[in-house]
Amino acid sequence: MNSALLKKVSDELSIREVLARYCRAIDRCDLTLLKSVYWPDATDDHVVFVGNAIEFSDFVVPLLKEQTECTMHSISNIWIQLDGNGNTACTETYVTAYHRMRTDGPKEEVIVGGRYLDRFEQRNGEWRIAERKFVTDWEQNGAPLLGGEDNVRAMFQRDTRCQDEDSYRLFANKTII
Repeated sequence: MNSALLKKVSDELSIREVLARYCRAIDRCDLTLLKSVYWPDATDDHVVFVGNAIEFSDFVVPLLKEQTECTMHSISNIWIQLDGNGNTACTETYVTAYHRMRTDGPKEEVIVGGRYLDRFEQRNGEWRIAERKFVTDWEQNGAPLLGGEDNVRAMFQRDTRCQDEDSYRLFANKTII
């Protein structure tokens, strides 16, 4: 394999890892991990917040903890276009974001479909997001489809957002649970 192709594959894999790390961070409400996907001078236009991405992280994690019981961001259709010099890339990533809202009344789910439009920069060999814009394509709100949390809990174990949950233990111990 030639070196140019090897670099391209390596860069694309690194960018995909950053995108996956974002989803893990936002769903676990892991502020440190979330900040690690952005450069300190990065910007994020996320509809409810437009500004510095580190400030977005500080804004969104407490908001999610307060307003949602859980979230799940699933990404697909990742289009990556590297520039000619290998230091910047543009990406379009489809996302489906599930939110189970905290309410005093009946449970409510919000599901959003959209795309992350990102400009990545590689600095000192590391890829991170330099600019992000979230575009909403569709949204669905309503009661849970499975008839409520008690039905789901009876069938499946639920993780929490705590850093002592199964997924953190898996990677810390590097063993299968």
